[in-house]
Amino acid sequence: MFASVSLTTLLFLLLTQDASGAPTTSTAVVGRSMPIRRLNPSSQNFTLVTQQAKDQRDVLAVKYGGQSLQQRGTGYNLCVKSFMSQVYYGTIAIGTPPVSYDVILDTGSSDLWLTSSTCGAGCGTSPTYDPAKSSTFQNLSTPFEIQYGSGAVAGYVAEETVQMAGFSVAKQGFGVVNTLSSAFNTNPVSGIMGLAWSTLSSTQQTPFWQTLASGGSWDSALFGVQLTRYGNVSGAAQNEPGGVIDMGYTNSSLYTGSIEYHNLVGTPQYWEISMNTLTVQGKSIDIAGISTAIIDTGTTNIAGPASAIASIYAQIPGSQAGTGQLEGYYTYPCSTTVNVQFNFGGNNWSMSSADFTHSQASTTECLGAFFVSSIGQGGPSWIIGDAFLKNVYSVFKYSPASVGFAALSETAIAQDGIKGAVPSPTIGAVTVATNTGAASSTVSGAVPSGPLSILLCFWLASASIAFLSW
Repeated sequence: MFASVSLTTLLFLLLTQDASGAPTTSTAVVGRSMPIRRLNPSSQNFTLVTQQAKDQRDVLAVKYGGQSLQQRGTGYNLCVKSFMSQVYYGTIAIGTPPVSYDVILDTGSSDLWLTSSTCGAGCGTSPTYDPAKSSTFQNLSTPFEIQYGSGAVAGYVAEETVQMAGFSVAKQGFGVVNTLSSAFNTNPVSGIMGLAWSTLSSTQQTPFWQTLASGGSWDSALFGVQLTRYGNVSGAAQNEPGGVIDMGYTNSSLYTGSIEYHNLVGTPQYWEISMNTLTVQGKSIDIAGISTAIIDTGTTNIAGPASAIASIYAQIPGSQAGTGQLEGYYTYPCSTTVNVQFNFGGNNWSMSSADFTHSQASTTECLGAFFVSSIGQGGPSWIIGDAFLKNVYSVFKYSPASVGFAALSETAIAQDGIKGAVPSPTIGAVTVATNTGAASSTVSGAVPSGPLSILLCFWLASASIAFLSW
């Protein structure tokens, strides 16, 4: 009896040592990526598209105007593209027990917020967060409000256990929203995951990604983003596979060649880099001297100075400036193939003509993706959103603070325009202890992976059989 108990106890300890402690050099932590989903705009409802274009212009004005400007683990999360509001979103899990929510993945902001169960009809039909159902909820009793061009969100700051792409951060600060403008009421999205730097946070909390990167929880202190294209595909569903966000590593299957990195301008706030040149139809565009560009996954199109935007469309015969709600935008003949190249101080990065089209305004006229920024003095020159980012594999690096671009691989390009199954929400199994300052990563339910552990388990199994036979 004693021998049986001892063998069982030892076997249990061996099986749990890698699951409960920090990984060793012989323990390979499973890669983590998060699927992105994509909400697509409806080209048949130009009135709705016009309103969304206006909202995007106004949001940027408030979002950016007046602002002073050893192995651990990896992860990924597939994304979804939404048909209604043309945004990319992914899944996070929050609380104990964890509940999954869809959130917009936004490198142009720094706050995580979710709609609350007390929000009522104002938050629409999207799933809402109920603090009473989580044992790890902590109300910090600090009010917050974030103004956007087309409205605002308001509520209070709290702490919770938050999971994304298999990583978990205890006591993650976030906003619990109980007042929400209708502009953000888009099912199934329940909030925003800000992926910029803590210096921008309205809730004065460290962003989820920055906690992991600074705590040494990732193999590499960076995350990569690949976005899919469906704008040139007829019959795209409301929700389509939108790409992937790779956390803690770069996915070499999604890009070719080397990654070209560009250091951030000044103290890290936004993912802001210098922009050297812009060419349209082979002609260099005057970008008004020294220009900077913010790389923003939460923005659909591309905003720039009025003079530069006018010069872009001057290269396209038949272009016309928009009026009313479309002031700052331009229309152009859909039959025109528009060739655009960006240069940030290295290679020239081409943008597909399909991405130059934001939407179709009529049977012959299209609405362009480049529009006039109304940010004003003190803001960045350019906001570069998904229209460009669909053409590259983008990398956002913690140290040195920089943004990288690489050419898409055939594997990545093959995902454009395919009606794949929409990724399901994921609740990961990796726990990262960050609140104590000593980050560690563990895989829930892991079995011993080192050679010694395997040999010992084999020996124990043999010994147990021999013992029972005896």
